[in-house]
Amino acid sequence: MRVLLVEDDPMIGEAIQGALKDASYAADWVKNGPTALTSLGCQHYDLILLDLGLPGMDGLEVLTTIRAKDNPVPLLVITARDGLDDRLRGLDGGADDYVLKPFEMAELLARMRAVLRRKGGIASPVLSNGTVSLDPATREAVVKTGEPVQLSNREFALLQALLVRPGAILSRSDLEDRIYGWGEEVESNAVEFLIHALRRKLGSAIIKNVRGAGWMVSKSG
Repeated sequence: MRVLLVEDDPMIGEAIQGALKDASYAADWVKNGPTALTSLGCQHYDLILLDLGLPGMDGLEVLTTIRAKDNPVPLLVITARDGLDDRLRGLDGGADDYVLKPFEMAELLARMRAVLRRKGGIASPVLSNGTVSLDPATREAVVKTGEPVQLSNREFALLQALLVRPGAILSRSDLEDRIYGWGEEVESNAVEFLIHALRRKLGSAIIKNVRGAGWMVSKSG
């Protein structure tokens, strides 16, 4: 999944971006509101992490602008502003959750997963199409009643992208978008390599190739 991080503090931004990549997210980091809005205009994101104390354009103004365009992208406010009024303005302004600094990265990741589940209308924390199940908390996959299989970060990211929308065909560029952030080199056969690795671990029938269009997992097992 691709995340847009909007944070002006270089130390905090670097730490969060690194932790997101370690957790299998493709993470793009910008440092001000106008750049965030420009990025949203040209790139699809699955989730936004938004600081409020931004230079030039306050985070609440960024939030208002995003929601005024009817953009339903999941959004978590991450800020040091701990006043009740600030929290209410953020939540009433369209934020899906509000996380106070300093925070443990494990908590932020758990809140991100919870928001993504709610937005996707998924009650269970585990993604499944009835044949293969994927636990975002452990990054383990299970086929039917078999043993859990540990996936690499990018294997997890690719399978997650497919399982979020079972039955939908995702093209090479769709999958690359959810695996790689800005500045990360994408090898020409990276998607095929990852799919080959997943089929080897989980079975050749798990991911189906739709000739000329892309790849998919079945809607129901």
